[in-house]
Amino acid sequence: MSARRLGLPRRAASQILLTQLAIAAGVLALATGLFLAPLSAQLDDQAMRRALAIAQSAAADPSLAAGLRGSAPSPDSPVQASAERIRSATGAEYVVVMDLDGIRRAHPSPDRIGRPVSTDPRDALAGREVMEIDEGTLGRTARGKVPLLAADGEIVGAVSVGIAYDSVQGRLLGAIPGLLAYAGGALAAGALAAYLLSRRIHRQTRDLAFSDIAGLLAEREAMLHSIREGVIALDRTGRVRLVNDEAARLLGLAPEAAGAVAGRALDEVLSAGRTTDVLTGRVTGRDLLTVQGARVLVANRMPTEDGGAVATLRDRTELEHLGRELDSTKGLIDALRAQDHEHANRLHTLLGLLELGLYEEAVEFVTEVVGVHRSTAEQVTEKVHDPLLAALLMGKATVAAERGVPLRLADSALLPDRLVDPGGLVTILGNLVDNALDAAIGSSAPLVEVDIRADGRTAVLRVRDSGPGVPVARREEIFTEGWSTKQPQAGGAHRGRGLGLALVRRLAERQGGTVRAGDATGGGAEFSVVLPEALR
Repeated sequence: MSARRLGLPRRAASQILLTQLAIAAGVLALATGLFLAPLSAQLDDQAMRRALAIAQSAAADPSLAAGLRGSAPSPDSPVQASAERIRSATGAEYVVVMDLDGIRRAHPSPDRIGRPVSTDPRDALAGREVMEIDEGTLGRTARGKVPLLAADGEIVGAVSVGIAYDSVQGRLLGAIPGLLAYAGGALAAGALAAYLLSRRIHRQTRDLAFSDIAGLLAEREAMLHSIREGVIALDRTGRVRLVNDEAARLLGLAPEAAGAVAGRALDEVLSAGRTTDVLTGRVTGRDLLTVQGARVLVANRMPTEDGGAVATLRDRTELEHLGRELDSTKGLIDALRAQDHEHANRLHTLLGLLELGLYEEAVEFVTEVVGVHRSTAEQVTEKVHDPLLAALLMGKATVAAERGVPLRLADSALLPDRLVDPGGLVTILGNLVDNALDAAIGSSAPLVEVDIRADGRTAVLRVRDSGPGVPVARREEIFTEGWSTKQPQAGGAHRGRGLGLALVRRLAERQGGTVRAGDATGGGAEFSVVLPEALR
């Protein structure tokens, strides 16, 4: 049944306030009842014990027992005088003295002296003390009865003392206003605390009803697990609040582990690296690129009001590959344009030789130009039998020539056409050659040398350049995502920097291989890649 049907307010804060007030009032009513119930019994017990104590004090007076034996029932007897004195001194309702026959020898009403008592005196006359609340000639009283002993220890009668029961009820009724005052104060304090709490809940729930909150939670769960973008929520201490299905896939977590990581520190869930640093906020910025496994991710992190954060992840692996391929294609197009101009110049030179009648010189010129290109192609295809790698080296040689950097194969290079993953090796070699060309430009004797060979089923790749080299202290740092000495390309298809070497290492490690940076012979840098089980 909805809150509206019951006439309750729809806002969550108002419902919580009313619930708290009802609980506080119910608890106070229950506590008051539980307090009053034993209080009444306690007051009754106190009254009966007081009556018994007065009766015991009266019976301890030896003159009372002596007077009982030595006088007849009379309002002027010493027994009546002693009883009235005790009653006046103690404030009791009555002090009655009776003999062994149950005849009153002292009573507040003198006309009742000499008459039998109205209640059964046998227990007291038998030597037993009695406490009770009973109805007598003087009304309902709390009374105590004790035997009256003579000096020789013989029972000669009994003493009965009563305290008006109305006074006990009055004490109880008199305690109720104070109790209600305390209860009212406690209820007011509880109401104030409930009101302040409801105000805070009102701000935090943004004046939403419980049904609205439940609907938002259901929509959030559906949205988080249906969108094709990874979402990770962290609290202020860096512990994981939630991981949606896409984030678990991008981060390499098992689908069933997505719920198990909640409450754990992100550093425990993911290994140390740039991805963890970006998600925890140790590395800041917008659209940060990071590599997780074999995936290139774009991460953004947004802090929340409670000190936590929400991070989003987008898969840019395919886009990154396409961007690099597009950059390579653009480089090839630029090289082809340069070759077009060079070819036009050669045709003009050949035409001039023919017009001048220098036919032998024209033949030598054409032979030289064709021989250079043919020798380069033959050298590559003789040493590298895999068509993809051969095509890559031919394209890179053309780009290198256009940029003024010779690209050559080492004499020891020899790779058969038995690669298990040619595409992965193409990516590794392409990135290393591009970096080597960038480093070699501007050196006194620019050169890039590629050595690729097979050692059993292991592929060994080395790329050397004539650039400034890599300092020893930074030979591990260069393989981390985001590290680069180059500025982003404003118009390039591939704008991300600092991912090439990171991808090289990830691809090599995925095949169980290694990548190392060192010094090349004669200066510059040398990158070595060893890929075991790379050949069939």
